[in-house]
Amino acid sequence: MALPFDDTNGSRDPRALAILAKTIYRELRQNGYAERDVVVLASELLGMVTNEVKDRRKTGD
Repeated sequence: MALPFDDTNGSRDPRALAILAKTIYRELRQNGYAERDVVVLASELLGMVTNEVKDRRKTGD
């Protein structure tokens, strides 16, 4: 599954993000991932974002 990403820093349409989340979830489930696997993936993603925000605060960007 290819995901279209661009370099814009602006906010995105929340509906588009909800559709993307639903699509990723369906793809994972259809490919044999259990609910627990999806939760672990979500946790890892949140951890990465948290670390990025912390790093940004430290550098003052």
